Amino acid sequence: MPRSSGNVRLKAARVAAGFNSQQDLADVLTEHARRMGIRGLSIGVRQVRRWESENPPWPQPDCQRVLVHLFGQSMESLGFAPPWGSPAPAPDPARRMLVAGGAAALVVAAGPQRAGATPQPITAGADFEAVTRSHRRLYWSVAPSTLHPAVHAHATLGRALLPETSDLTRRTVAAALAETCLLAGRIEFFDLSRPAGAHDTLLLALQAAGEADDSLLGSAILAHMAFIPGWAGEREEAQERMTAARTYARRATASAEFLAWLDAVEAECETRCGNTRTALHLIGHAEDLLNGGNEHRSPEWMDWFSPARLAAFKGNTQLLAGHLPQAREALIGALEAMSPGEEKQRTVVYGDLAAVEAASGNPEKACEYAGLALDQLATTWYATGMDRVREVRRALTPHQHERCVRDLDDRLYDWSTTLSALGR
Repeated sequence: MPRSSGNVRLKAARVAAGFNSQQDLADVLTEHARRMGIRGLSIGVRQVRRWESENPPWPQPDCQRVLVHLFGQSMESLGFAPPWGSPAPAPDPARRMLVAGGAAALVVAAGPQRAGATPQPITAGADFEAVTRSHRRLYWSVAPSTLHPAVHAHATLGRALLPETSDLTRRTVAAALAETCLLAGRIEFFDLSRPAGAHDTLLLALQAAGEADDSLLGSAILAHMAFIPGWAGEREEAQERMTAARTYARRATASAEFLAWLDAVEAECETRCGNTRTALHLIGHAEDLLNGGNEHRSPEWMDWFSPARLAAFKGNTQLLAGHLPQAREALIGALEAMSPGEEKQRTVVYGDLAAVEAASGNPEKACEYAGLALDQLATTWYATGMDRVREVRRALTPHQHERCVRDLDDRLYDWSTTLSALGR
């Protein structure tokens, strides 16, 4: 039997919020209570430890108010069971998802198998996991606006199944649910440019990974959560999440490829925060890891990283560092190394190559690469790729009266591209 992990929902919420220790959370809760006007409330680390235990006590009303206000989740979502029994049944989840449209519809049921629930057969875990695996493959070819509702609906199903399972089946469902929420969060962040929604969904993914006691999956989720503050230039918060991601990876048998990806994620965050020298050092370390390897294999769900992707990371960092010849070489190498099925990443590389040429004073070549990115975006929408093209167009403002730039504008602002960008 796996060891008990305690109240993984509250632990996950704490780590995702950047409170790396129980003492940190105790201090913040006490200060938060003061700011809310709740006088005389002092929360100690022993109380937090009890809340994160396997059978957490139901907090006092003032503590509930502070917890809910700080984390923005219900007490049940934070892993607490009310002493008067299970809460009333929620509205139909499919209808609620359509009405609310947010990650709240994906909240995972907490606690052991629910009393009176219909027990699921041992095949339920494998069946649910099979659909998760199919969605993982479909991500690379299906339009995000089409796939996203299906992934959300699958997560809602997982939420309903989890309290009806136990033992190995429960862990299988929880792990697949965590991967499903991770995929939903990736779509929201990278494909649809919805960072706030992505954060909420990734928090749910982290909580489900805790239910499964899967440290490596938890590490991957935390690293994805680091992208959100990293892209916003919030370095300290991104570093906290990367520290947590590396801590979780140390508890698992991480492959050299996985550890190199963590370096690449941190490098991109550092690049976005203006620290290109640190980023290039991290990328160099990632290259060494890939060249050296280790005895561990990457998990099946890690299908978003390869040496070609690392070369693309490197080229982008070199571009922003002003190392244009090196960036051009790395990006062309990344394009040549990419395999079929990596069309989304190809749009990003085309955009970065266009930016290299724009910075080098070659507007015609920049427009050519931007056009290739738009060709690919017409068949495989990717908000991150479109953002790259827009950045190039801004860089081409000094050349906006040249024919090649005006032709690019005709493509960038045609009906289909404009509607795709506004309706994503």
